[in-house]
Amino acid sequence: MNQPIALSFCGQLAAIYVGEHKGEAIHAVEHVEAIPGHGLVGDRYCRQEGTFSKPGSPDREVTLIESEAFDAMAREADIRLECHQARRNLLTQGVPLNHLVGKEFQVGQVVLKGIRLCEPCGHLESLTVKGVQDALCHRGGLRAQIVRGGVLRTGDTIRQCAGQTPV
Repeated sequence: MNQPIALSFCGQLAAIYVGEHKGEAIHAVEHVEAIPGHGLVGDRYCRQEGTFSKPGSPDREVTLIESEAFDAMAREADIRLECHQARRNLLTQGVPLNHLVGKEFQVGQVVLKGIRLCEPCGHLESLTVKGVQDALCHRGGLRAQIVRGGVLRTGDTIRQCAGQTPV
């Protein structure tokens, strides 16, 4: 019987984005406070004002997307987006986000738990370009809950939490 291969990773937080109001462009910040049960200070979802806000839902606290997803989308579908256009809060590099559903991981001093994949939707496509929904299918990122808050900083190391089963 074949056992799944365990992958260990050590990635980086490449960028942080927040959007104050739904429907408005999100913008890059160098650092942001992550508050458990709420989200990222200054972001619309932290105040329960996002397009898809659900009070008390931990999967709206923070969203992540791999920088590698943009490279693949450009290469495979000839679609090029600026990273902020994906409307995800955290841009990662070298992190296998799809494998972090149900797992805790650390971003700098902050601990997050992957809740579910953040598949692209028609709303994202309506705000960007035709075809982006298909191009980002299964690589649209991760929705995560903030387990331990703190300040996130661009350049922070992202790694598995100690004691977690390797992804």
